[in-house]
Amino acid sequence: MQYEIKQKDKFRYVEEGIGEPLLLLHGLFGALSNFADLIEYFRNHYKVIVPMLPLFDLDILHTTVGGLEKYVHKFIESQDYKDIHLLGNSLGGHVALVHVLKHPQRIRSIILTGSSGLFESGMGDSYPKRGDYEYIRKKTELTFYNPEIASKELVDEVYEIVNNRIKAIKIIALAKSAIRNNLGEELNQIQQPTLLIWGNNDTITPPFVGREFQRMIPNSELYFIDKCGHAPMMEVPEEFNKILYRFLTKLNEPATVA
Repeated sequence: MQYEIKQKDKFRYVEEGIGEPLLLLHGLFGALSNFADLIEYFRNHYKVIVPMLPLFDLDILHTTVGGLEKYVHKFIESQDYKDIHLLGNSLGGHVALVHVLKHPQRIRSIILTGSSGLFESGMGDSYPKRGDYEYIRKKTELTFYNPEIASKELVDEVYEIVNNRIKAIKIIALAKSAIRNNLGEELNQIQQPTLLIWGNNDTITPPFVGREFQRMIPNSELYFIDKCGHAPMMEVPEEFNKILYRFLTKLNEPATVA
């Protein structure tokens, strides 16, 4: 499915459907395609928004988790979104957490899947040699429980990034920023209802990370999905969408009086 990428000032984004905003933040090697099934499912119920995060467009000083959060904050302000359901995968989850800690006013709920912010194992301790396609293919496959999800198109995207010297430098800068920016001492400040959806076979942010997020975020609930890696919304979209839909529907149910 092709979506119109809108442009307003410096912001490029997709906006589909009407209703409460469901704003999606992709990860370090993420793209619009990561959310294709999610957009199709939720555009009938919500206004689904995907800002194109400027992973490679910020100057090196601001190529950080904090720099991306400032961009997201300015985007939300410029669009005047309110009562946002903020969803982030991997680095996108980390950016979402930093945002809600700094600017909680417009955020109604948080959804994290494979989020960094506590612990993550990145592309690897040794950065891939440029030109080593097979190495990139195997590393990309590690994102998923089912390696077939790592299509040639997806591997080609990652390969193009790591073979571009400037992009590779910025990927390393963002990965290092994520490791430095540990949120463990701040997560108990989050008041919004929080949904955690984790792959039981995630090797980048393993299951114990999901459990730690649940322990530290007061109003949170955690779901594990079997035979699933670091990007559940891509690998098991039907199950992911059902869990998310139940969570969002429950938020809109009137409170029962005992």
